[in-house]
Parts: sequence; structure tokens; C-alpha cells
Amino acid sequence: MRNEMTLEFLSISANESLARVSVASFISQLNPTMEELTDIKTVVSEAVTNAIIHGYEEKNDEKIVLTCAIDGEEIELIIKDHGSGIDNIDLAKEPLYTSKPEWERSGMGFTIMENFMDQVDITSEPGVGTTIRMTKQLTSTRALCN
Repeated sequence: MRNEMTLEFLSISANESLARVSVASFISQLNPTMEELTDIKTVVSEAVTNAIIHGYEEKNDEKIVLTCAIDGEEIELIIKDHGSGIDNIDLAKEPLYTSKPEWERSGMGFTIMENFMDQVDITSEPGVGTTIRMTKQLTSTRALCN
């Protein structure tokens, strides 16, 4: 059975924790392992933080849309902003690359997303925004019992 939620919030850094906790609460119905839950919360944090810092450059009056869907034992996350977009996605995905070195950013956000999720798709257009779509198949106890 498919289940889905959508959350829209302002691009305020305090809302990163709202996004992380909301997704964790929503997927708890699947009884994920602690490792799965931690991985998913981490990628939500990375994607939302990227939207706030890079997409909107910390403008607090812009919106981020987060959709989380469950289909069987698969989680799908979509984080979308209408910010500045990414000029070169391949470059942005390089480990340690950051467009804001003066902010002491680590440049590991996309690398973390790709390591913790089964699939990560990034679409972006400069001046229009960025959409990150990620999926993960859970291997939790519940999934193994079905």
C-alpha cells in the first residue's frame, strides 16, 4: 500500500529539524532499524540544508517542499526548492566541492546522500531551482518478515 505526506516550510535553518523529525515519524510505521532511520534523517538534513544555504542563500521567506512516500518497504524522498539552482551538477556532486568555502562547508552533502540511499537523482536549472529525489529499500525486521 502506498502512503504519502507533503510538508511545506520556510527556508529557516530551524526547520531542518522539523523536516528530519517529520520524516522519521512518518516512516516509523515501517519499523526501520536504527541505522536506516539515522541514514534517512541524515539525508533529509543534508538536502534541506543545501536548499537553505545554497538554493536560497539563507533567505528566510522562501519555501521548501518535502514529500515522503512509502510504497511497500521502499521510501521515496523528494526535496524541492525554487532557489538559485545548480550550474554544474557533476561538479557539485564531487566530494569536498563547495560553492561556499568561506562558510566552512564540507562539500560532502551529495556524497552522503548517495552513500546512504539506494538511488539519488538531482535535477536543477539555474534561476529556477533544484529537486532531489532519493529512494531507499528498507531491510528492516518487518521487511524480512513479510
